[in-house]
Amino acid sequence: MQDKVLIVEDEDNARTGLAELVSSWGYRTETAKDGLDALDKVLVWSPAIVITDLKMPRMDGLELLHRLADQPQQMAVVMLTAQGSIDSAVDAMKMGAYDYIQKPVDPTRLRSILQNASRQQETTRELEVTRRQLRDAGVLGHLVGKSRKMQEIFALLERVAPSTASVLITGESGTGKEMVARTLHDLSPRKTKPFVAINCSAIPETLIESEIFGHEKGAFTGALERRAGCFELAEEGTLLLDEIGEMPIATQAKLLRVLEDRKLRRLGSKTETEVNVRVVAATNKIPEEAVARGELRNDLYYRLNVFNIHMPPLREHKEDLPELVEALIRDLNEKHARDVAGVDDVVLKAFQAYGWPGNVRELRNTLERAVILATGRLVEARHLPPGFGSAQVRTAELDPNAIHLGVGTTVEEAEKQLILRTLASTNNNKTRAAEILGISLKTLHNKLKEYGSNGGGLAEAANQ
Repeated sequence: MQDKVLIVEDEDNARTGLAELVSSWGYRTETAKDGLDALDKVLVWSPAIVITDLKMPRMDGLELLHRLADQPQQMAVVMLTAQGSIDSAVDAMKMGAYDYIQKPVDPTRLRSILQNASRQQETTRELEVTRRQLRDAGVLGHLVGKSRKMQEIFALLERVAPSTASVLITGESGTGKEMVARTLHDLSPRKTKPFVAINCSAIPETLIESEIFGHEKGAFTGALERRAGCFELAEEGTLLLDEIGEMPIATQAKLLRVLEDRKLRRLGSKTETEVNVRVVAATNKIPEEAVARGELRNDLYYRLNVFNIHMPPLREHKEDLPELVEALIRDLNEKHARDVAGVDDVVLKAFQAYGWPGNVRELRNTLERAVILATGRLVEARHLPPGFGSAQVRTAELDPNAIHLGVGTTVEEAEKQLILRTLASTNNNKTRAAEILGISLKTLHNKLKEYGSNGGGLAEAANQ
């Protein structure tokens, strides 16, 4: 038996027509003439999906959505919007709506939305018990952590994953942004469909459009056959656009159109192809700064940033190190056919003292080397990189960002080293560096100007 679908529409003919259409697909339907009427029907009938008009008398679609969030049962809410109401539809998705569709309703698209929403409801029911058990153990999908910050991320992922809303994942390099995207995919109704990831910074500018949108045979020199792009490869699944801030501006404009129209045109093609893909983007830049510098289109940023998930650097949630180490060693044991049980107390203390500028990626690389070298059941200090992990090594010596000042160093030189080392540790993120240093962004820019650079080259030098 198909799910129950409640149709909320103030116009009689439109309400009746929608109910007949949805019923013809095998769904059980009920109707309501406005939001207040819908709330009464929800209490009695308990629908799995609600299709509601945005503009209605007495109670509109946004207010209904807000009121439905207080109901004990979970419902997928689909918004009907007229031309010119897209901003309101995006607001609705931020409030938790599953999706929206413009009037006049395209039956093919509506049926696809309902099928996906039905799968979402089934997935939600199946995973509810499992997720509760795993969260108690500090695990959600590909992510690990019992800290308050990670638990807040887990809670947000659980709310966002079942929807089709775009997500922008931010955070320093190595914090696990791709793992967030994979977890979003695995917790969504699209989990059985493809997950495709593409790093926008790793593809030459001349090829990136072909990689994303595909091309026809003969579209350019070397195009010897037709090729599907990442959108088509991820059909009905999830596409991760990593390092979105590195995508050329011209390509960003074409991406925006695909996101808005859900259609793409391969290079060299005269026809458009419909796509059903959830897009997740990631960047290690501060998006607002990238927009200000002209590296990221303002309209694309707002289209992608329906939900923002920020991954904290490892130094800000070191209490998760024991669980992270355990999970990574378990994975590395499987990869290398080893049987390492964990790390000894000396190594764990060294890990807690270290600043981890490379975040979880650096932790994994460090453990991978140690697991391969370990001769017993535990990773010991001697299995770590030289100088790392010894009980006699001071915290400052464990941290490659530590500043070593010799006698006779001037205050000006000490200040310069501190600023440049801090800037290097944040991957040239000036806003973050200013926060750490406790100075204004304007003061930081003035200091860098004094040093004769915008900080980029000096920050790189400080890393060496």
